[in-house]
Amino acid sequence: MIRTEDLDLLPVRTAVPALRRALDDRGVAVLCAPPGTGKTTLVPLVLAGLTGEGPVRRVVVAEPRRIAARAAARRMAWLLGEQPGGRIGFTVRGERVAGRDTVVEVVTTGVLLQRLQRDQELAGVDVVIIDECHERHLDADTVAAFLLDVREAIRPDLRLVAASATTDAEGWARLLGDAPVVEAQGVSYPVDVVWAPPARPVKPPHGMRVDPALLTHVAATVRRALGEREGDVLCFLPGVGEISRVAGQLAGADAEVLQVHGRAPAAVQDAVLAGSSGGRRVILATSVAESSLTVPGVRAVVDSGLAREPRTDHARGLSALTTVRASQAAGRQRAGRAGREAPGAVYRCWEQAEDGRLARFPAPEIKVADLAAFALQAACWGDPGACSLALLDPPPAGAMGAAREVLEAIGAVDAEGRVTARGVRMSRLGLHPRLARALLDGAEEAGARRAAEVVALLSEEPPREYGDDLAAALRTARRGQDGYAARWKQEVRRLSSQVEGAGSGGSRSDDAVVGLVAALAFPERVARARGDGAFLMVSGTGAELRDSSRLRSAPWLAVAVADRPSHAASARVRLAAVVDEPTALLAAGHLRVRGEEVRWVDGEVVARSVDRVGAVELSVRPLKQPDPELVRGALVEGLRREGLGLLRWTRDSEQFRLRLAFLHRVLGGPWPDVSDEALLAETGAWLEPELSRARRRSDLGRIDAGQALRRLLPWATGEAVRLDELAPERIEVPSGSRIRVEYGGEQPVLAVKLQELFGLSETPRVAGVPVLVHLLSPAGRPAAVTADLASFWQDGYKAVRAELRGRYPKHPWPEDPTTVQATRYTSARLKRS
Repeated sequence: MIRTEDLDLLPVRTAVPALRRALDDRGVAVLCAPPGTGKTTLVPLVLAGLTGEGPVRRVVVAEPRRIAARAAARRMAWLLGEQPGGRIGFTVRGERVAGRDTVVEVVTTGVLLQRLQRDQELAGVDVVIIDECHERHLDADTVAAFLLDVREAIRPDLRLVAASATTDAEGWARLLGDAPVVEAQGVSYPVDVVWAPPARPVKPPHGMRVDPALLTHVAATVRRALGEREGDVLCFLPGVGEISRVAGQLAGADAEVLQVHGRAPAAVQDAVLAGSSGGRRVILATSVAESSLTVPGVRAVVDSGLAREPRTDHARGLSALTTVRASQAAGRQRAGRAGREAPGAVYRCWEQAEDGRLARFPAPEIKVADLAAFALQAACWGDPGACSLALLDPPPAGAMGAAREVLEAIGAVDAEGRVTARGVRMSRLGLHPRLARALLDGAEEAGARRAAEVVALLSEEPPREYGDDLAAALRTARRGQDGYAARWKQEVRRLSSQVEGAGSGGSRSDDAVVGLVAALAFPERVARARGDGAFLMVSGTGAELRDSSRLRSAPWLAVAVADRPSHAASARVRLAAVVDEPTALLAAGHLRVRGEEVRWVDGEVVARSVDRVGAVELSVRPLKQPDPELVRGALVEGLRREGLGLLRWTRDSEQFRLRLAFLHRVLGGPWPDVSDEALLAETGAWLEPELSRARRRSDLGRIDAGQALRRLLPWATGEAVRLDELAPERIEVPSGSRIRVEYGGEQPVLAVKLQELFGLSETPRVAGVPVLVHLLSPAGRPAAVTADLASFWQDGYKAVRAELRGRYPKHPWPEDPTTVQATRYTSARLKRS
């Protein structure tokens, strides 16, 4: 029995006619509807014709999370008076509840990606709804791009709806070809904002770490909300670990404490979404409850202000979720949860003054995440560079380059970036390409079942109480009865079925298999011990274990999970397995290099014969006769690191360089650029043959830099002979003295005693530029500065004469200096001469 009354109460119903017209006219639309309006449940039913309006069409709804997909399917089935698996079904990784009669199927975006790769036409599907597209998950962006390709090339009849919980829909409308935007007004009640910062400052989040003091404050704020407000309390926290700790601190609270996150058992999720059975509830949730789910009964929200986002350090080969400050948009979404059914309140655990400094929106995942899986999907789609895909934000070139290196190393793409048969198989495993490689190669070495067990551990990180030893975590999961162990066993079954018939596994122990599979997944994170719990990963990043870790004595590790706080020099190992050297070399063999290395190390040329795996040196011996070209390269590297000061610079050679720099700035070519960057880029043009003869640092110190620079003069054009004319080293002044010109500033400087310029009315020029005259007293101290001598004699000289002639009575101070003879002597000596 269809629950017509419940359907009619959903606010999005008023927008359905406009949505139908948009799809009939254009085939695409953007639907903006706040959470709780029914966009996820009513709209698919209406478009599928299951509410008695219009023809029956098959609709696929793509949700960003498994929990949301299950919840949406259950809700739609309930509205139709059915159970999931009939006309309403869902499919998530490892679980399918759908059948031949299914008309509306809710899937995760990851599942839809897999279907599109197998069947680009989406045969039998009439409408696709991409839900919560405002969250900018990478899979959702990719699905949208692929569907737009499908509509343009082979299925113009396929209808596409981008559904968003916010009104920031302009970008999606442009992406869909100026699609109509249909807005539904939500029914929301006033929400009071209560600023509830901690009484004392807390440490900002870094990596996965959250200051325990903040979590204690959040728990206290939940208790405060229970005391001040009616109804249930929904508390937002960044992750499962923080939810568990806050739940522990709420023991004894006068309310049932429930935990909602992607790992929560289905029964708990159902209980939360079903509403209260009488008593009050505290729901501790991750950002999954921001927009994907509607939690009934909530009157107060406690917002920790934190969220988890993916971050990738391509230089160090580390990628992980990172705790960040939630955006302003997320804050609005969270606060709105308190006003769905009645007036409510949001308790924000930060200062009001901080709110305006938060990011407006969360970072699009394509900008910050590891793109290996995306790059493989794009390659399988036939666009390895993702150049022609319709994406709101293009993938960063550096991240795509790093992703392609990973894919090429594991054999998923060829040297041109085209997908290989192995890559196609990897893409269909529903795993990150690294884990797909580990499953395929690990199954050949260790058997399908045991490889699948380890990969399942790596695909969803075990709870912290399982410890940091991956082999011990495997044993715990095998005998475990908790929610994680149940999900792990289900994933093991799925993965095992994907590689049936692979190798038998031989005689390797479980510990050896765990290490092998982890090393195959993350070869750049294979690490050798440096002592005292410290390791060096093949990628070059240091890694450290906790003092209490049982892995500290291992000679080699395969690091599965690590993060590197911004202030730390080394990464912290959170999950790893012991491996021996042969296993490490097997997994990371493509990074092994044997050869001569001549490098600049600690201020000197070091020549060695090295056998290394990435940054890990296996054996080293000194080289007695290194390749001269390698030595030259090391010396150039030394010059780049420590500067051209390694050469011999006299005062004359430094002034010569300044003269050339002046001419280059004023006249340009053919006068050479003698900046550090230019000189280091053209060492062959001015430092040879001395550089090629050098063998060590001290040899550089013997090279006369001034003489070497003369090689850069424009001899070929004949301009070189004009150097002293255009930028003279010295200028002869009226007294007969030859005064050095300093070329270090914007203008050349001529520092000369004032009396030596008597009779000179025109300011001297070099290369057409007037010099800046520093007029000195008879004692050589600064008296005045001018670039216009005529003006100085007329206006400034009187003041200088009045100030100095009493101090220097033995020197001439005529009233009109332009008509007397210049001199470097006193008045008495001038008379004698």
